[in-house]
Amino acid sequence: MKLSKAVWALALTVFAWASAFPAIRVGLEGFGVAGLSLARLMVASVALAVAAPFLGVRIPRRQDLPMIVLCGLTGMSAYQVLLNWGEVNVPAGTASLLIAVAPVFSVLLAVAFLGERITRLKVVGSVVAIAGAAVIAVAGGHAEYTTSAWVVLAAAVVQGVYHFATKPLLVRYTGLEVACYAMWAGTFFLLPLLPQMVHGFAAASTAPLLSTVFLGLFPSAVGFVVWGYAVARLSMASSTAALYLVPPVALVVAYLWLDEVPSPLALVGGVLGIAGVALINRRPRRADGGEAAGKATGRHTTDRPRHVNGHANGHSADRPDHANGHANGHATDHSGHANGRDRMDASSCQGTGHPAERKGPSAGFE
Repeated sequence: MKLSKAVWALALTVFAWASAFPAIRVGLEGFGVAGLSLARLMVASVALAVAAPFLGVRIPRRQDLPMIVLCGLTGMSAYQVLLNWGEVNVPAGTASLLIAVAPVFSVLLAVAFLGERITRLKVVGSVVAIAGAAVIAVAGGHAEYTTSAWVVLAAAVVQGVYHFATKPLLVRYTGLEVACYAMWAGTFFLLPLLPQMVHGFAAASTAPLLSTVFLGLFPSAVGFVVWGYAVARLSMASSTAALYLVPPVALVVAYLWLDEVPSPLALVGGVLGIAGVALINRRPRRADGGEAAGKATGRHTTDRPRHVNGHANGHSADRPDHANGHANGHATDHSGHANGRDRMDASSCQGTGHPAERKGPSAGFE
């Protein structure tokens, strides 16, 4: 069976965001935490600025600037610094497992500030995911690893804040536009690190230099573009499910590229974390009778798909919440209908002037 272009785009996104974790480890050797943080965002910002006119990216409204600033500070500036700092001692694959729990924090923020309903599945999923993160944090057996693991988890927290903050923006803008605004804002706030970035470009050897350019162009810039293409053409359920593949793919890439093998305890924690996020994003089945009754009364009993940021996103960041917008996203309460209803409701959720593009999870893994 021939795979569609959208499926290939989704696969490319997963690989791009997964490969970012080992690429960070290589880039750190030549740029350090500060230099790499700005260099990656700078390369991505320039690439997206060049492509923006061809991708239909609009100028944001002035009243949306405060929320864009929050997205840039959390999902780009703080996320990059914290993740890079944590990966000094935490293996790339293990870091991807920790970042995968970012949707938990998006959900908790949405419950606290947006009045979203807390369900039993969300409570259980949050507890399981946080427990998994705690297991990963102590899996290294020494203080440096444990401290760095908590720093990576802090990166997951700010990624969760990013996916939460993108929700009101995704009502008016596409996921790609929000990612561009946040990227440019995040780059601006890291400009004080310019001397470290310049030194890195001048002194780094070939491998760290290529890895840094790769991080900016592929996971950060291209990743957002192809992710937007994929989620505009695939169901929300398919897009969200694909983001669960980012940590396993990151583990494989880290093994092939860096010869890294995570500890068994870290893998156990990673499985718990992903399982918890899956529970959070799971939608309870509705009885056929209840749905029929809803139709009889003229009311829809099924919820419209929510934009989960996805970490996203994901990351983005490596993302990528997916969460409520990503696995957001990125990225992070990725909920979607596997039965195709999300396709019918997609256009009604936008109000952006881009009828062909759905606001998918803003990924948390970018």
